Amino acid sequence: MLFRTKTEMVSEVEALPGRTDQTMPVPEAHYVNGRPLRGPWPEGFQTAVFGLGCFWGAEEIFWQMPGVWTTAVGYAGGFTPNPSYEEVCSGRTGHTEAVLVVFDPAVVSFQQLLETFWEIHDPTQGMRQGNDVGTQYRSAVYLTDESQRAAVEATRDRYAEAIRDARYGEISTEIAPLDTFFYAEPYHQQYLAKNPHGYRCHAATGVRYPRA
Repeated sequence: MLFRTKTEMVSEVEALPGRTDQTMPVPEAHYVNGRPLRGPWPEGFQTAVFGLGCFWGAEEIFWQMPGVWTTAVGYAGGFTPNPSYEEVCSGRTGHTEAVLVVFDPAVVSFQQLLETFWEIHDPTQGMRQGNDVGTQYRSAVYLTDESQRAAVEATRDRYAEAIRDARYGEISTEIAPLDTFFYAEPYHQQYLAKNPHGYRCHAATGVRYPRA
């Protein structure tokens, strides 16, 4: 197989085989708030899955939001079952680094999570975020319920107008149903709480979402 570049999406037939008989170990509790990283979740709670570049800094922002019950980082949108970080970084799994957000809709709405999502990264960069280049850094929203699609598309279109006025390009965010969220290695979970001076990279536009 001759693989082209890390900025070109791998096809399913070219993707690494991965492993179907081995899953990633998942810590029992969130390093910051002590809540589970795996379901079942409390009754009435909902989930969202976002890709917006390096998942370390993205997860840190979401776990601090009121109404967010727990978070975890992993891989979504690809073909390789149970991939490792090294495999994802090779560009040969099709996955992007993603954040699972479990939230209480009575406290924070999916709409509010989306507004934060658009603001904290640059959704116009295609297969990169800032200096991080590759398909694993692409912007994405993976729908955990098809009812989420309308809100994602509406907020995307509204934010597109705002950043177009600021002379940014077109939004390239992938919007697709979530197939499987594969948990990343334990050391990635809540990485910046364990390593406060660790790497943070989000090429945010600096344009606020137009809430009014």
